[in-house]
Amino acid sequence: MSENILLKPFETPFETFPFDKVQDTDFLPAIEYALGQARAEITAIKENIALPTFQNTIEALERAGKQLDTISTAFFNLNHADTNDTRQALAQQISPMLTAYSNDILLDAQLFERVKSIIVHFTRYVYDAEQARLVDKTFKSFVRNGANLNATQKETLREIDKELAQASLKFGENVLAETKNFAMTLEQESDLEGLPAHAIEAAKSLAEAMGQTGKWTFTLAYPSYQPFMTYSTRRDLRQKMFKAFNSKAFHGNEFDNRELIQKIASLRHKRANLLGYASHADFVLEERMADSPQVVQNFLEEMLHYAQPASLRDVQALADYAQKTDGITQLERWDIQHYSERLKKELFDIDDELLRPYFKLENVTKGVFDIATRLFDLQFIERTDIPKYHPEVQTFEVLDGAGKHLSVLYLDFFPRPGHKKDGAWMTRFRGQYHNEKRENVRPHVSLVCNFTKPTESKPSLLTHNEVLTLLHEFGHGLHLILSQCQYDSLAGTSVSWDFVE
Repeated sequence: MSENILLKPFETPFETFPFDKVQDTDFLPAIEYALGQARAEITAIKENIALPTFQNTIEALERAGKQLDTISTAFFNLNHADTNDTRQALAQQISPMLTAYSNDILLDAQLFERVKSIIVHFTRYVYDAEQARLVDKTFKSFVRNGANLNATQKETLREIDKELAQASLKFGENVLAETKNFAMTLEQESDLEGLPAHAIEAAKSLAEAMGQTGKWTFTLAYPSYQPFMTYSTRRDLRQKMFKAFNSKAFHGNEFDNRELIQKIASLRHKRANLLGYASHADFVLEERMADSPQVVQNFLEEMLHYAQPASLRDVQALADYAQKTDGITQLERWDIQHYSERLKKELFDIDDELLRPYFKLENVTKGVFDIATRLFDLQFIERTDIPKYHPEVQTFEVLDGAGKHLSVLYLDFFPRPGHKKDGAWMTRFRGQYHNEKRENVRPHVSLVCNFTKPTESKPSLLTHNEVLTLLHEFGHGLHLILSQCQYDSLAGTSVSWDFVE
């Protein structure tokens, strides 16, 4: 086991993850070993004969399993951003192991007694605000995840959590497979009517990469799907694309998610009921700013009251425009984007395609960095010596105004159909916290997107929405880059979800 690269100190710049040296086969044995080490740390906490204190219980729990967290976080980030068959199979093995480990902690009566003792004797200790928050969060984590259940109920919870972990993984894998399996290849130039030049060139490049010379291939990846639905004048092809996009994992084949989603919903409901909640929504919203499903429902109904009349007017205007221009008697969902774009251009002389040349990805990235420099006095230095998990990924060191290291930043911008989830997200390969020596461990932050790829003749030119997406995810990244917390579980975006969004 000592030969496993993942179990040695990372001899890389800023102790970044050694992607260039790791093999997929390294993950399972490394996680099994790290699990053993983490369990030993937990055992030492609960069997400590000293009276429970913040340091020997709450803080010790927070620090336990750091090696396991590093390895498992990197693995599941890879499984989301650059997966393959081996990683998906490993995820199905690893996920239940981690779920069992989490349950072993949160359902342990002896550990819970130590945590409760801290709560009962809260005024005996002097806490700063962050430590008080960690005490509260730790206690609630135990209570909300079954610490007060009896032995039989705890076993039921374990089974539910195991099934949920595996079902959720499988659900995502099925969607990814369906996205990968669909491709619409066109053979006639007339089929491309209305499409902008960048979309046509990208489709031609994709077709050539698939061995289809002289043809054009469109996929369900957002940078391919979106311009087709917006600009193609071929209503029949828009319908084909729309139905494929909105019926992923819904075809009665091996990737069908219908039974799986019912299973997930049922398991979530059973879990919530077991823990004393009326529904899964009640369980989730207890830890959100919204607090309860009724608050959310009231908010949505208020929005509906004000928004629905305007929305109905807009839809009717769109239907009238489609009938007037193209004789469309029944506006369908695959018509909405197309006619919205045309009507917007006619009414307001706004054409998103004319904005693209101003939003070259490299320029937008520089602009985003410049904003952070002006607001927070940050410096972004591209580094070519930091290992990365894919050649397309860019790596940067983030410094403060005095040149002090703050963070590592990974940028992963382009789609990899079948290997990368749709959408955009911010994640981390390492959090921000103070270690046992009270040293400030700085974070390794990653922004993952699915933007328009460059072609042989054109750079990556973003839509306005893609620019907004980058700004949004970069905002999450800044939250962690600038974090100055003692504890990883409280750092960066580890706040109420609706607040952070």
